[in-house]
Amino acid sequence: MQIQPTTISDVLLILPKVYEDERGFFLESYNSRFYADAGIDFTFVQDNHSRSRQGVLRGLHYQLHHAQGKLIHVVNGEVFDVAVDLRRSSPTFGKWVGTYLSAENKLQLWVPPGFAHGYYVLSDWADFLYKATDFYTPEWERTIHWNDSDISIEWPLIDGKPPLVSPKDAMGNPLVESEVFP
Repeated sequence: MQIQPTTISDVLLILPKVYEDERGFFLESYNSRFYADAGIDFTFVQDNHSRSRQGVLRGLHYQLHHAQGKLIHVVNGEVFDVAVDLRRSSPTFGKWVGTYLSAENKLQLWVPPGFAHGYYVLSDWADFLYKATDFYTPEWERTIHWNDSDISIEWPLIDGKPPLVSPKDAMGNPLVESEVFP
């Protein structure tokens, strides 16, 4: 595996070593020693699997307490995945980084605690898997509006059409009104 930094140094793109031949492929999707050596030395307590259809946008979610780090990959389809730095003391506070994750490129993304996270589905369907460093606690979940003008995420919306979002995500707060991390 290789680690590639993103424009926000704490968010990491992980390129797994893929062994591929005419039969298919093999890769290690997780190896605790490798991740610890790369600075991702967390205990993962929950695995999540989400399936969404094309045009669905989920996020931008975070937990104010019990903040979750997320190790993300896509096993079917393609998404545009985004992390937004919500650590007020960070020089990249309010900045975002986005990358394409797909079953084809087999990339993983590490989003550390202190970030909001969201993704937009580009393929007909996408199966999105992630390991989390803390348990889901709905009373501490917060949502920032996916289209907040202060963040200005450049979502690759298909044909410029508005995404399909949940009622909760449609009611997300602007960053300026959101509770954030110190």
